[in-house]
Amino acid sequence: MFFRQIYEPGLAHASYMVGCQATGTVMVIDAKRDIDTYLEIAKQERLTITHVAETHIHADFLSGSREIAEATGAMLYLSDEGGDEWKYEFDHVGLKDGDTFMVGNIKVDVVHTPGHTPEHISFLVTDTPAIADVPIMMFTGDFVFVGDVGRPDLLERAAGYVGTMEVGARQLWKSLEKFRQLPDHIQVHPAHGAGSACGKALGAIPSSTVGYEKLVNWALRHTNEDAFVQELLMGQPEPPRYFAQMKRLNKVPRPLAVHMPQPRLLSMSEVRDALESRRLVLDTRNKMAFAGGHLQGSINIQNNKAFSTWAGWLVDYDVPYVVIAEQSQLDDVVRKLLRIGLDNIAGWYPNVTDFADQGVDLQTTTQIDTEALASRLGEEGLTVIDVRGIGEHEAGHIPGSWNIHGGYLREHLGEIPRTGTVVITCQGGDRSAIASSLLLREGFTNIINHSQGYVGWKAHAKAVEFTTN
Repeated sequence: MFFRQIYEPGLAHASYMVGCQATGTVMVIDAKRDIDTYLEIAKQERLTITHVAETHIHADFLSGSREIAEATGAMLYLSDEGGDEWKYEFDHVGLKDGDTFMVGNIKVDVVHTPGHTPEHISFLVTDTPAIADVPIMMFTGDFVFVGDVGRPDLLERAAGYVGTMEVGARQLWKSLEKFRQLPDHIQVHPAHGAGSACGKALGAIPSSTVGYEKLVNWALRHTNEDAFVQELLMGQPEPPRYFAQMKRLNKVPRPLAVHMPQPRLLSMSEVRDALESRRLVLDTRNKMAFAGGHLQGSINIQNNKAFSTWAGWLVDYDVPYVVIAEQSQLDDVVRKLLRIGLDNIAGWYPNVTDFADQGVDLQTTTQIDTEALASRLGEEGLTVIDVRGIGEHEAGHIPGSWNIHGGYLREHLGEIPRTGTVVITCQGGDRSAIASSLLLREGFTNIINHSQGYVGWKAHAKAVEFTTN
């Protein structure tokens, strides 16, 4: 039996290859969109990708299943559960609860596990040459994670399906009853790990077992359905804006990216034209480099683990945009954008120093440290805006600070003062750098970034305020 986990840390996304070495066939489960990874593994292991499967219609990334099928001729094995509204709108082999199919000598049993989404299925895998009737592992998608379960509120909060949260939570309770009946030895391989927005308390360990989850997973320790539903729906993080787009694109026919795109190198005049026409220029450099000098009108999302998520919050899908990135990082940046379907890259440029050398005045971001901010707290005309999630803010914040999640800033521009001083803060300075750049792009001239964030505030033993309910 062949098994491989492919983990993408930026989206905390795990996909899998499982197959039969005797027959040289392999299946890919919940594929990311830059598919060269799977093709290379198959080549190295002398395997042929014959099956491509998904546990559900994903919200947090654009699936590469169709790209793999297009590149290899493999068949798509997708859920036909959940009703007509949750059916994939392109050719596939439809799967329902109780169905079975083979990948060489590897047996795959389909288990309908709704709750996170109505169509969600899991795959129970048996290595028949080893023990013909004893499953070895389960691919649980966004059903059961290590230490957590999939959130049922995304359809309502991200995609606008009103009234689905509690229904999904109660479906999940019933699905967990199926999970409890499984033998303890079965390995659990979920689609996400710590850092994913598909749950609120995902563990960092890459896999688990049914028995271990029964012992430690908070959801599986519940004995009362109503109490489970209440805890499940409480405290879920804000779903990124792009989730609704992913739910749509993963369900319908769309252009495929079988090969990695190569953005065009732009001229300086083309970058200037983009800025003058108010098209987005996305600067992926380090936040301190950006603060020290950037093209006026650009926004900063530095190329780190959170890059894809914040690009999904702030970059529009239907408008071409320009990327500023060093050539050594360009491939990584493009992959991260491709994984969430942000294909509309007009081109790229490697630096901003060329513009400064040509006499262009670069804009800077004013910074403030914790001691300076503490000395000014309560000053007339000073506003502190905390751009973390509401749960983070409620658990402790700089006294008197407002809370506007960074992903929602554009909807609240009219509430932010354009006079006086506005200090932007977050946890450690990354999100406040993004938010500050967005507000500068929107014409605010009174923005200061608190680069040390709440971590720095607490490290300096400053007074903390809590939100009480």
